[in-house]
Amino acid sequence: AERPRVCKATMAAPPPSAPGDPAPPPPPLQYSLLLQHLVGDKRQPRVWDPAALGGIPCPPKSEEQKMVERVMESCPFKAALACVGGFVLGGAFGIFTAGIDTNVGFDPKDPYRTPTAKEVLKDMGQRGISYAKNFAIVGAMFSCTECVVESYRGKSDWKNSVISGCITGGAIGFRAGLKAGVIGCGGFAAFSAAVDYYLR
Repeated sequence: AERPRVCKATMAAPPPSAPGDPAPPPPPLQYSLLLQHLVGDKRQPRVWDPAALGGIPCPPKSEEQKMVERVMESCPFKAALACVGGFVLGGAFGIFTAGIDTNVGFDPKDPYRTPTAKEVLKDMGQRGISYAKNFAIVGAMFSCTECVVESYRGKSDWKNSVISGCITGGAIGFRAGLKAGVIGCGGFAAFSAAVDYYLR
């Protein structure tokens, strides 16, 4: 006996769209691929060309400019600049502290006498000059020491400020003894490290 034939149903291909039919909807946007092209591995690095962006060409430096830069980067110039800055800052600080001090112009021989304006201004000037000299010496010592340490190490980091602060504080404190020198070294080093950390 013959076996019955089994007909397999085949799916016909969809008919082509007619010219008047609407276009099929676009495939959904895959955000993962988009992110890979924006911030992922497939992101293309951009090369910025200053000339293409309209940058201003920098002419070569003249010998005078190079000499001025060498002078400004030298240790004596930095020390002199720090000395002048310390003198101005110390004078202003001394005048400020004298202005809020109630004992300015006070005469211990006659405590009940009211000081005159001339005596008050004279006392403020003397205190301002004293503070200015001290600040100028400290500023020059610290700046010169830091420049020498930086030139010796060949690096510009926070260690230069700490070493310079320790040397400066120790040199100032050793005039009052070994203990004062050690305290001055540690105090100036900590203060220099804090200032350098804040500024950087």
